[in-house]
Parts: sequence; structure tokens; C-alpha cells
Amino acid sequence: MIVSPSILSADFANLGRDIRMLQESEAAWIHCDVMDGVFVPNISFGFPVIKAVSAYTDKPLDVHLMIVDPGRYVSAVRDAGAAIMNVHQEACTHLHRTVQAIKDAGMKAAVTLNPATPVSTLEDIIGELDMVLLMSVNPGFGGQKFIEHTLEKTRRLRRLIDDSGSKALIQVDGGVNLTTGPLLAQAGADSLVAGNAVFAAPGPKAVIAALAAL
Repeated sequence: MIVSPSILSADFANLGRDIRMLQESEAAWIHCDVMDGVFVPNISFGFPVIKAVSAYTDKPLDVHLMIVDPGRYVSAVRDAGAAIMNVHQEACTHLHRTVQAIKDAGMKAAVTLNPATPVSTLEDIIGELDMVLLMSVNPGFGGQKFIEHTLEKTRRLRRLIDDSGSKALIQVDGGVNLTTGPLLAQAGADSLVAGNAVFAAPGPKAVIAALAAL
């Protein structure tokens, strides 16, 4: 399992320390949630923070843009050190154009679906994607309860990817922990984003290792 801990749940007063912990852990990627207060109700952090994080780790940065019109920021995301740029289907009027721009910039292209957005909206672009992120909570805040329907949605996405011949990975974000993680792995997830389950744990490296072993 590809574990991508979300630094949204890290201690921002000690961010360098927490990134060093992730660097020493079995985390494959580091998940960076960028929120603009418009597409989602919260505001998190921007490109200077992502750039600072990249100086503390050689793990790929998995940047999830919960913002309006994310296509404007392809170059900025790349220059901040991102390996993966993830945009919301709901925020992109011309999704194919944005996906191609991400790839042309040398990053992996990922697309996120909100809980109420059906998997079928990606039927015509799934072959172009490197990853699909299913939100298992409504985006904007950490620590929310896992939406159980995400398990069936993950299975549906797995079928779409397999039937289309796409190589896209399935990532799930929201309420992921040692209880929901195994269920998502069984449903077909390839990558798990975990925030509170990691950073609120007395032994965060052990939680990461347990999720990575799924």
C-alpha cells in the first residue's frame, strides 16, 4: 500500500520535525492539501510551504489542490517541488486540458472526486490519468468521519480502471485509519492518505508501517 500522510494534520509550529519523521518512516509519499477558502470552506497553506517541505525530504510530494481553477497553477506547483498534481474534477471546466498541462510540466496527473461525484464522470479520461483520488469525507477539514459508501465507490472505480485498461492508481482520503484502511485495501485502493490517524497517534511511524503492510 502506498501511504501518503497528510501534513494538514502535522504540527505547523514544528513542521520540519514532522517532515523528518515522515522521511524516516515507511511513507511512500507526502500529501500536501492546498485549500483556498472558496472551493472548500477552509484555508490551509500555499506554495512557499510546499517548497519548504521539499527541502526536508526526498519523498515525492503528492499535492492536492482544493481550489478553484487549479489549471492556473501548474507551473507554480511544479516549481514548488511536486511530483504529483491532483485537481478536482468539480473545479476544472476543461479537465482534459488541465491534465495534459500537468503531464507536459513533468508531473503525474491525478484527479479527485468529491463524495457526491460519480465515478462515471471520468469514463472519457480515465486512460489519461495516473491516479484518481476518492474523497471519503467532504473536503475542507481534517478529522471527519469516513463515508461508508466510499467502499462501493472504490470497487466501482476499480472495475472502470480494469475494464478500460487504464494504469491509474486509486487513492482514498478522509477518515482513513487502521479500521477503514484494510476495508479500502480489500475494495481495491492502491494508496491511502492518512492525517489524524498518523499525527495524533503516540507512535506515528507504527501506524504508517501498519497501513503500508496492507
